[in-house]
Formats: sequence, C-alpha cells, structure tokens
Amino acid sequence: MGKRYGYARISTKKQSLERQIDNIMYECHCAEIYSEAYTGTKSDRPEWKKLLKKVKTGDTIIFDSVSRMSRNAEEGIEQYFELYDKGINLIFLKERHIDTDAYKKAMKESGISIDTDNNTAEGELISDIAKALNKFMRAKAKDDIRKAFEQSEKEVIDLQIRTMEGMRVKHAGDKISEARTGMKITTKKSIDMKDKIIKMAKDFNGSMTDKDVIETLGIARNTYFKYKREIKAEREV
Repeated sequence: MGKRYGYARISTKKQSLERQIDNIMYECHCAEIYSEAYTGTKSDRPEWKKLLKKVKTGDTIIFDSVSRMSRNAEEGIEQYFELYDKGINLIFLKERHIDTDAYKKAMKESGISIDTDNNTAEGELISDIAKALNKFMRAKAKDDIRKAFEQSEKEVIDLQIRTMEGMRVKHAGDKISEARTGMKITTKKSIDMKDKIIKMAKDFNGSMTDKDVIETLGIARNTYFKYKREIKAEREV
C-alpha cells in the first residue's frame, strides 16, 4: 500500500484551509498534508508542484473537493487522467463517484480486458471491443468529472453570493437601526415648524408659553418638544 497525501487549497480569504484539512484527516489521519493559499490570478502552485513530484505509483491523494485539484474542469480532467495513468489513486470527499477507484470498478465490472498476447481473430476482436469500451468509459468519466467540478464551483459561487447578500442585508439593517435610534429626518415641514417655534416661544425669540405655541400651531405635544430639543441641540453645535 502506497503513501497517502492530502491537498488543500483556498482561493479567497473567506474559504477555510482548516476545514479542508480536518475533512482530509478525518478520512485518513496519517495523510501527509500539502496546503496553500492560491488566487486565480497566479499560475504557480508551489505546494501542488512539490506533491506531484513526490507521489509514486500506488500512492493516494485526498482532496476535500474536485475543485481543489485545479482551476477549471478541463485542467482537472487532464490532471485526473495523468495521475490515473501513473497508477496514483485520487479521492474526492465531496464527489466520491469520481474517485479513481470508482472508475477502476466500472472498468472491472465491464468484464472485458485488453489481451495483447492473444493474436487470434477472436482475441483481436475482444481487444478492439475492450479498447472501444475503455474509450467510452473515459469519455463518461470525463463528463462526470466536468459535471462534478462545475457543481462544486457553482456551490462556491452561490456561497459567495449568499455571503454578499447577507452583508448587504446587515448593512441595510444597521442603517435602519441607526435612523431609528439617533438619526433625524429633515423635511420642509419640520424646518418651517422650527422657524415658527423660534419666533413664537419665549424660550427662544418669542414671548408665548409652550401651551400657547402648541395651540396656535396645532402641533402635537410630543412633536413640539422634540422640535425644541432639536433646536437647542443645533444651537449648541
């Protein structure tokens, strides 16, 4: 049995290396972990390159998801079969149906294998069928890998959208809360009413009592005193 490795990668600050590593270690506590923070603007992944140089036939690489292996589906498919052809096992914790063992099992269950030593007409026919089946199985595997990769990327994008929407909702809620608790709304009516209060009320430039001002202006008592507090606060500034 070969060695087991884990590869974890994040492409944004909101993603978690620790979560990926925890998932890999839960699957195989003895896995040797390679990890790195990597953005789509860079083509260099030093830890991934180190791992590719180290793995040998019979070894296994564990990923939290297929999208951690490469930047896009086409690159992922190419790397998948390069490693598979070298006898390296691949495990994708969120997409177990595209593990290399799943592909090997599908080939084995076909019941047909290529026999290069059988030079009879029957042997050549079986060999041709096996090659055609192998080609078909590879095409199916490629399609499965592409779908898994696209689904994984969609989940990442959906999460980013939900996070952004959540931040916008929170920001809007904070604004509303701020308006309710301390921010006053200025209207033409409030400006006109304050001017009249300043001219009429004896606490400012007038000679009328609060009661008389309220009755003259036909204003609610609470609104009147709110305007008075705002006038005083504005004058103190």
